[in-house]
Amino acid sequence: MASTNSVKIQEVTKVTPHPDSTTEFSLPLTFFDIFWFKFHPVERLFFYQITHLTPQFFNSVILPQLKQSLSITLLHYLPLAGNLVWPQETPKPVIYYFRNDGVLLTVAESNADFNYLSGHGTREVVEFHSLIPDLSISDDKAAVIAIQITLFPNEGFSIGTSAHHAILDGRSSTMFMKSWAYVCKQDKQDPSLSPELTPLIDRSVIQYPAGIDMLFLNSWLDSNSRSLKLLPREGVDSNLVRATFELSREDIKKLRVEVQEVKQSEQLHLSTFVLTYAYVIVCITRAKGEEEGNNPNSEVIFGFTADYRTRLEPPIPVNYFGNCVGPHGGIVEANDIIKGDGVSVVAEKLSESMKELKKGSVLEETGKNLAYMIPFMKQGGKGIGIAGSPGFEIYGSDFGWGRPKKVEVVSIDKNGSICLAESRDGSGGVEVGVVLEKKEMEVFASLFVDGLRHFK
Repeated sequence: MASTNSVKIQEVTKVTPHPDSTTEFSLPLTFFDIFWFKFHPVERLFFYQITHLTPQFFNSVILPQLKQSLSITLLHYLPLAGNLVWPQETPKPVIYYFRNDGVLLTVAESNADFNYLSGHGTREVVEFHSLIPDLSISDDKAAVIAIQITLFPNEGFSIGTSAHHAILDGRSSTMFMKSWAYVCKQDKQDPSLSPELTPLIDRSVIQYPAGIDMLFLNSWLDSNSRSLKLLPREGVDSNLVRATFELSREDIKKLRVEVQEVKQSEQLHLSTFVLTYAYVIVCITRAKGEEEGNNPNSEVIFGFTADYRTRLEPPIPVNYFGNCVGPHGGIVEANDIIKGDGVSVVAEKLSESMKELKKGSVLEETGKNLAYMIPFMKQGGKGIGIAGSPGFEIYGSDFGWGRPKKVEVVSIDKNGSICLAESRDGSGGVEVGVVLEKKEMEVFASLFVDGLRHFK
């Protein structure tokens, strides 16, 4: 049953870093950041279930703790409180933080069905948009992150974030959420963060050839425009729905055995990521083909971003705050995917892409990929991409009232990507979020479930 999501805005306020912050600073973008310069924000939504949650308890206890802990956390993550600007005297955009800058926080209340929205079943994508804040972006100024906290009376609350991708990647954004949760759960005035949650805000650790950042920045620009506005974006199709599927650890083992038997190769990189992605690509391609009667000779473009922190030479700390990811992917004929050995075909292609990630050579490969990807994106190119990662352990974001019941990447309904996360129960499986048209989703669900039954 669809939800009737009526959201009433209660408050819009600016949360500034803890008063101890008196530092004003600027932070340059690296060429890793510049690749994402025109991409639309990543929108995440965390659902926290608290039965019998009253507005009084929410407003007197939960909301004040969330605000206070956010203020304290921003002291460690000052770039998030700043803005992306492009002064005339600088060749590329810069993050500036000044005193009294802060993060825009929206507080709202919803009468929607909390269990419907936080479930795994098929749900209308438009039901989630009112739970995500708008990120303010103009020609000359762009906010880094916006947050919305929404109360569902007697059910729980949600935290929606909209984050500028040119400032932080998935690992950095989830590190921030875990840090905020840690500070809130400790319920202290100014707790220090554990080493893995303490961000390294130092762009100098990223070493790359001089001028490569400007090369990619100029690739984004038209007529020498210095506008910070993002790429044009089509409206979201009202016929789209989202659903969540899971692959258990045992399912992944079965997929691995199947691919190994078909390919008879010990050289393939058959990680959980590769096998999950390959299986989902096959199910999506077949679902779209059956529903739309697509040309079997068409091509399927797939891509993913790889974390380079440990792959650079020399490697950089995993708590580096910013973008340190690059695009990789490939193209497969749809007809090769639709055939019975489609999972093996795609897994082999993905395995070849993973070979680009050899330590010390990623910058060279990234340069080649970015040179292709930026024009492709400017022309409105689409493929099957990925948001999130099971390695982020996103379900560990406990603010003191329990782990999230569900985490969604809302923005995948705008770019054709899927989202991945670890199984909430910690069983070693993978949670897959998919957005498709209603008829396609029905076919996809059937293919996803039935396909696993055929493996040994």
